[in-house]
This record gives sequence, C-alpha cells and structure tokens, in this order.
Amino acid sequence: MNEADRRLLRQSRVRLVGELQVAALWDALLNRELFTPDMIEDIQRAGSGSRRDQARQLITDLETRGSQALPLFISCLEDTGQETLASLLRTSRQAAKQDPEAIRPLNLKPVVLGPVSLKPKELRGAKQDPSRPSQGKLAPVVLGPEELWPAKLRPEVLRPEAPKPVDIGSGGFSEIRAQDRAKGNADLAYVLNADPCGHCLIINNVNFCHESGLRTRTGSSIDCERMQQRFHLLHFMVDVKCNLTAKQMVQALVELARRDHSALDCCVVVILSHGCQASHLQFPGAVYGMDGYPMSVERIVNIFNGTGCPSLGGKPKLFFIQACGGEQKDQGFEVASTSPEDRTPDSDPEPDATPFQEGPVTVDQPDAVSSLPTPSDILVSYSTFPGFVSWRDTKSGSWYIETLDSIFEQWAHCEDLQTLLLRVANAVSVKGVYKQIPGCFNFLRKKLFFKM
Repeated sequence: MNEADRRLLRQSRVRLVGELQVAALWDALLNRELFTPDMIEDIQRAGSGSRRDQARQLITDLETRGSQALPLFISCLEDTGQETLASLLRTSRQAAKQDPEAIRPLNLKPVVLGPVSLKPKELRGAKQDPSRPSQGKLAPVVLGPEELWPAKLRPEVLRPEAPKPVDIGSGGFSEIRAQDRAKGNADLAYVLNADPCGHCLIINNVNFCHESGLRTRTGSSIDCERMQQRFHLLHFMVDVKCNLTAKQMVQALVELARRDHSALDCCVVVILSHGCQASHLQFPGAVYGMDGYPMSVERIVNIFNGTGCPSLGGKPKLFFIQACGGEQKDQGFEVASTSPEDRTPDSDPEPDATPFQEGPVTVDQPDAVSSLPTPSDILVSYSTFPGFVSWRDTKSGSWYIETLDSIFEQWAHCEDLQTLLLRVANAVSVKGVYKQIPGCFNFLRKKLFFKM
C-alpha cells in the first residue's frame, strides 16, 4: 500500500472502526482475494471477537495487502451497501491525488528533552534550580513525527551502559552482591526455582516453497542446535519444529499456550525464519511460514496473553526472533575502531530479508503507533532494528544467535536477562561491513535470572 493510501486509511480509522459492518464484508473480501480464509478467521478472532475489535484488526491488516488494497476495499464496501464509508474513502482518495498536501501530516519540529548540560548546546548555559535535586545523567530523548524517525532525526538511543565484567581480583564484589540480593528477593526478581523451569519451543524455518520466492536459510540449523543446547542447559524442556507453514506455526504456538504451566516458572519461544515489516499495534514485525505467508510478532505474543494462557499469568514469557525487520542495509557511521574486523575470509553473510514483491504476501508499510495497553511479563528480543536486515552467515549461523549463545554461556550465571541482552547488542553492533543492532521490547516487571 502506498503512503498516501496508508495515511488516508489511518486518518479514517476512528470512523471506520465505529461504523464498519464487518459481517457483511467477509465474502466480498474473499471474492476479491484481498484476504485468504485463514486470514479472515484470524480477524474474526481478534481481541474479544466484537465487531469493533474485528473492524480494528481488519483496518490494520488491510495495510499489508498490497498497492490495490484500498480501491478493492472501497469496492467491497460498495458491494455490501456501505456506500457512506465507500464515498468517504473514494472522495478523500481523489482529493489526495489532486492535492497531496491535503493529507500530509503536520510538519512538526522535533523536540529535545534532557537535563541541563546535555544536548542541545543552547541548553548548556541554563542554570539548574539548586533547590531541586538532580535526577542523574539522563540521556536526552528526541520526539518527532514517526515518519522522520530514525532516518532523518537520528535520535539518541536510550541504552544504559552494559556493566563491565567483574574482576574478582580487584575488589569488584559489590556488583556481585547486588545481583545476589536481587536474585533472592521475590519483589525484585522472578522466582525460577522449578526444575524443569519451563517449556521452550523453537520454530526453525529453513526451506520455503518455490511459490514464496524466499531463499533457503542456509546456516539456520546451526542456530537451532545452539538454542536447543543452550536452553536445555538452562533447565528448559526444549521442543523443536522445522519448516512450518504460517497456519502450522499458529497451531504449534496455541498448543504450547494451552498446556498447563502451573508447576513451571517461565516460557520461551525462539523463531528462526525470514521476516518483514508489518503493521502493528504493540509489537512490530512479522515472520514467514514456509508457505510464504507472514505471521505478525504481535499475534505470536498475544497467543500467550491472560485469556489464551492463564497458567502463565504473572510469569515471564520470552520471545527471541531471528528474522529480518525489513530490507534496509545499515551502512553504519564512522567511529574510532574498538575491535578488529571479525569477518573471516571464508564467511558468507546473507540477510534474512525478503525481496519486495506485489501479490498476496506483499508487506511494504511502516510500523503503526502502539495504541493498546502495554502487556506485562513479556520480553520480545529482536535480532535487528525494525526496517533493517538481519545477517546470517551460511557457515556459522546468524550473528544474533551466535552472540546470544556465547553471552549466555559466559554471563548467565551471574547477570540478569536485560544486562545479557545489552551485551549481545554491543557485541553484534561491531560486526561486519554492514551493521546490525539487536533490540527488545521489555515489559518484564522484575529482573530475570536464569536457573543454573
């Protein structure tokens, strides 16, 4: 879907959600091949299954259905007697073509917030009120319209410093004691005493059907073996499933969510596949089934919500996604070298990106702005920043999984998960000619220390 149609759809979202009669649309959407039967079923199950929830999900998913999605949708509205909404969209679309500025968002100026002595330079001369306590050296936050970020604004990345390795011989016991105190305090850290600790499902999609246009993910089996062994050592019951269609992925995840986790303390899902951008409300990105159909990360996570998986309520649910977030290659920017080039002469990195293509699996839109309440006890770790490729070496596996496994091996006995992921991000960021930076959506309420 082009940017003008996407913007028009989002501007009309409130009225569409309020007035759209979705029950009359299903046959028309199928007849015009805007959605498959499985996709329609997914929309019908959205949220509580109410008309508004279904309408909201339909509008969100419509952005992923290619360049002709909006005119086809307008035709479906006309076919089902919803002429008022059809006329609204048709008239607005024609007006936008004649005057593109009519639906252009406000030209907002980015605003930089931060304590005195931080950027921008003109703030440095300001005097801080001595009667107010300092809040510490907070990193400045850059706010601006979504389409300006990150390519034009280049905001400051909010990333706390990874703690330095503890040198036992130089009196570095304070950090160890602090971590130990957190481990033993149920108010500060999740309790992971069960043995086994929980289930770990690994979905490893290597081979894709010819019609999908997706390449074989050579080297992914190395990633799979690493994660299988690592989580086994961390006291998880590991189940590996390979080369699943999008529908089979849903079935495997639902089956895991419906198990009784009452006697367990945690749940882990690892997905190794090709990926793409996807319209979303909470979690960005999507991963492909071997049939070439995408499954949004948001839907994967929501399978494990309180309704679908009540026995995991209040317990950490961890998702590790090794897949591309898009097609952009990050060239990086020049800094003083902090590590030698780590690409070996015989290495063969390739991205887990998917070529842009029109048709049923086209996903060419940027991510939407989150508008739902934040879930709790969930962490989603992505191999790359949304919109960029994730690199995988055909001989040694992906940068992200290789580094994740190595960091867990060295530090999981004494550091919490968030600190481990900071180490992973730092280590991956200095690899290769093209750059990659992992990141996460962390909605955990406490620190998480793996059972050793």
